Amino acid sequence: MKENELILILDFGGQYNQLIARRVRECNVYSEVVPYNISIEKIKEKNPKGIIFTGGPASVYGEDSPKCADGIFDLGIPVLGICYGMQLMTYTLGGNVSRANTREYGTTKVNIDNTSSLFQGFERANDFLMSHTDFVSEVPNGFKNIGSTDHCPNAAMENAEKKLYGIQFHPEVNLSVNGTQVIKNFLFNICGCSGDWQISSFVEDSIKTLKEKIGDKKALCALSGGVDSSVAAVLLHKAIGKNLTCIFVDHGLLRKNEGDEVEEVFKKQFDINLIRVNAKDRFLEKLAGVTDPERKRKIIGEEFIRVFEEEAKKIGTVDFLVQGTIYPDVIESGLGKSSVIKSHHNVGGLPDYVDFKEIVEPLRNLFKDEVRKTGLELGIPENLVFRQPFPGPGLAIRVIGDITEDKLDILKEADSIFREEIANAGLHKSINQYFAVLTNLKSVGVMGDERTYDYTIALRAVETTDFMTGVWSKIPYEILEKVSSRIVNEVKHVNRVVYDITSKPPATIEWE
Repeated sequence: MKENELILILDFGGQYNQLIARRVRECNVYSEVVPYNISIEKIKEKNPKGIIFTGGPASVYGEDSPKCADGIFDLGIPVLGICYGMQLMTYTLGGNVSRANTREYGTTKVNIDNTSSLFQGFERANDFLMSHTDFVSEVPNGFKNIGSTDHCPNAAMENAEKKLYGIQFHPEVNLSVNGTQVIKNFLFNICGCSGDWQISSFVEDSIKTLKEKIGDKKALCALSGGVDSSVAAVLLHKAIGKNLTCIFVDHGLLRKNEGDEVEEVFKKQFDINLIRVNAKDRFLEKLAGVTDPERKRKIIGEEFIRVFEEEAKKIGTVDFLVQGTIYPDVIESGLGKSSVIKSHHNVGGLPDYVDFKEIVEPLRNLFKDEVRKTGLELGIPENLVFRQPFPGPGLAIRVIGDITEDKLDILKEADSIFREEIANAGLHKSINQYFAVLTNLKSVGVMGDERTYDYTIALRAVETTDFMTGVWSKIPYEILEKVSSRIVNEVKHVNRVVYDITSKPPATIEWE
């Protein structure tokens, strides 16, 4: 990453802040989300090519509303204010912000001045997502209006001389048609970015930095088999080789054959020091009779830590503990706060008895799609890199009700059939998450000439870009029919298959 190719994103508490950072990086420009009150000195030190103010739920004239540092608009650095960010720019520079008589929520027709550098290549009228109660009623001195709607007279503004821009709408979300082009125009037309940030350079730089940092010292990694910890482990291995030891706690709640696949890749392909702990019986004993999903999560998280501690004690002192923390974890934990141990269950604290000196988080500046690109760059097999997102507690929260080995076996087989047929149909990359759920519902059926009373399997498939919202996937009927037929014929104790056609919201992606 070149120092002068940084875009700073000031976080004012908006729900789409991660999306803004992702959109910037999709343009091959490195971005970093920082607290809204970052100091002028820190901004100068980071030397960004541009600054973006995010949206936020506050009103700029409220007593406790978040404000940026004084003098930020005098640095000569281009600034784009989005929603609350536009209102804050207006308020700070002497314009007026008022409460709207008619609030705007949803996709709205915005009339723009397409002679502005910000809107180069756009038609005069465009559909963008609006989500605001306040609005700019009077732009500051030196600014001109470059956008409006039926209810918002100042939907966009600019001071081209000072390279200050404000937009009331959200270009970062998919509901804004060609919204990313607005961000591109800001990056390239206004900030003068070159767009040369690549994952390959990140990998090269990271390996070099980790070699220098760790040298011949020892590192320990909790490997879950998920994408994040897998990529972190291989990145460390490329840097320090056999000085890395990975502990893979197999709790028996993984999908069919996954434990063996993880061991195969890491031991045979990469020759990583891997300790596989087969702890299925131990976890099942702890989970016996437990039906509440939050208790399941807590039990699995705590037991994972205990098993990891026990194995780590056998190794003795290590210098570094490796975590697969990624950028959304950092943002959600409070921007720059040291996050708690990032294992595949996302609960628990730092292990009490693991003797280490420092935490290493090689992926902490990457989003999930960038982690996947890094994995491919490192030579990790595509089927592991693009493995379906998987909850930390594994199949424990896809078995509704109490968990037994028999139920897990039923679910593993049904889920395997579903995933296999989705792959056979060529849908495995267009559907973002798909899986089977063993419901706690039994119903009457007929198989052969006999009456049955067996379990119902629910299928779930969702299409999403950010996992904050999602729509159920319109899988062709013939594929669903084949999946259903195979499950009821090949998996014992299942006589009914249903398909979940609920989007998020109101539902979540997982059932528990």
